[in-house]
Amino acid sequence: MRKTNDKTLKEAIEQMLNVYKIKRRFDETGVVTAWPDLVGKSVANRTKELFVRDKKLFLRIESSVIKNELMLMRSQIIEKINNEAKSIIVEEIIFL
Repeated sequence: MRKTNDKTLKEAIEQMLNVYKIKRRFDETGVVTAWPDLVGKSVANRTKELFVRDKKLFLRIESSVIKNELMLMRSQIIEKINNEAKSIIVEEIIFL
């Protein structure tokens, strides 16, 4: 029998992330982890550097052709990332 103040594990973890104000950082790390699923393994293998800071995704791509393709698909990638995270994590992509 469940008590009124009982929480699921998911709810407890989300509450902990919010209390300690680390939810945003946790979501940013999730973007880095999900990068191969978002853009594909071939692009992820050519990504040399990837991090999120101040709602900006910073990328270093070794292939100029792939870099150009990603520039053209910039808005679609941002939308895909934010849909996956269910919040606005990235507003801009910056190529290094």
